[in-house]
Amino acid sequence: MTALGDAMAAGAARLEPLAEAHRAALKAACARDLDIWRIYAFSYDPEHFDASFDALLARPHGQGFAIFSGDELVGMSCYIGVEPRRGMLEIGNTYYVPEMRGTGFNRIVKDLMIGRAIDRGYRRIEFRVDSRNARSQAAMAKLGAVREGVIRAERITWTGHVRDTVLFSILANEWDRSLPVHR
Repeated sequence: MTALGDAMAAGAARLEPLAEAHRAALKAACARDLDIWRIYAFSYDPEHFDASFDALLARPHGQGFAIFSGDELVGMSCYIGVEPRRGMLEIGNTYYVPEMRGTGFNRIVKDLMIGRAIDRGYRRIEFRVDSRNARSQAAMAKLGAVREGVIRAERITWTGHVRDTVLFSILANEWDRSLPVHR
């Protein structure tokens, strides 16, 4: 996990392994869009942040990252369900402050994370998106992820909503390294 969890950077984007030291800044960043949490599996709104953050730090088989633009913490993303023997992992639990969305910043971050996983021998990278989250589904398409289908009633979210999840993936042999990947 150490190799996957090392810091990464490209241009103004910097990913640091998520740690207790990021709690206050990430809590403030997550409070900048209170409405978005209703379509997430877990809430990082001010009322639920500390319990969700504690659970994230304690999650086995994963690695969270605090995401910075310059010196400002602007979000988070994680490797989830890391299975080295199967060569698979998921990238998820991603959040950006509103002004970073739609700027191309997510592309830089995901290029770093996908490239790192492939460089470390992972052959399949998955993305699981709430079927109600059109913005994230569009972002997956821009990355070149293949929409594999819908996993019906896949999980119950923090609000009690029974969520249908859209499954996307990128296979190592599909990843186009000729694109301007920022690693």
